[in-house]
Amino acid sequence: MKRIVLLGMILLYAFVSRAQFSDSVHYYVKYASTGSVNRTNDGNSFLLNNNLGFKISKKRMTLNMGASYVYGKQDHSMTNNDVSTAMDFNIYRGEKKVYFWGLANYDKSYSLKINNRFQGGGGAAYDFIKRSNATLNVSDGLLFENSDLMLHDTIPDVYHTFRNSLRVYYKWVIKDIIVLEGSNFVQNSLSHGNDYIIKCNNSLSVKLRSWLSVTAAMTYNKLNRTDRENLLMNYGLTVEKFF
Repeated sequence: MKRIVLLGMILLYAFVSRAQFSDSVHYYVKYASTGSVNRTNDGNSFLLNNNLGFKISKKRMTLNMGASYVYGKQDHSMTNNDVSTAMDFNIYRGEKKVYFWGLANYDKSYSLKINNRFQGGGGAAYDFIKRSNATLNVSDGLLFENSDLMLHDTIPDVYHTFRNSLRVYYKWVIKDIIVLEGSNFVQNSLSHGNDYIIKCNNSLSVKLRSWLSVTAAMTYNKLNRTDRENLLMNYGLTVEKFF
């Protein structure tokens, strides 16, 4: 597995190095921090959700890197200690409505009982709508997954499987002030019919400045194999910059 991941990273690095002199490069960085605090006479809760994203765009390819960290407590008991990192790239050939993508993702989640999980693979995508103020994209592909889980909180479960990964992404900008954005996945195991993953990330942002927004976000995750799910609804600030 380590050899496969290392080979993929070497090939990706070679591709980026070869392409970097062919056209102009654009960069984008985004950081969002959202959370909630609730304190009453009967108890208290705390949740903090941090997300960092970085994007490199070229004429024929884009490279995205992201990381998130969610930490939460309720009545002094931990509810969330969740880390996720991802890297993906898109390669465009001719008509830019159709492109190919590759993905490598690592997760560790207290709330979903994931000790370690790696996913890697690729597929194709199609832009049904691609305008400056509106995007609707659907992608599908094959992922290899290697996981170390906890079933019923105490039973170790180390396994691997291949999954079909279907994603719907949308972004709608209203008068350059209001931004609706979401990325939603369904990932079914090809060998176990009752083994599926649902990931939903949706947000509503109102721009205060070109680089600063107030954001309300909803994140939902379900891992059917461990029979665990989480739903996060919080608000905070988003900082973004193109250069």
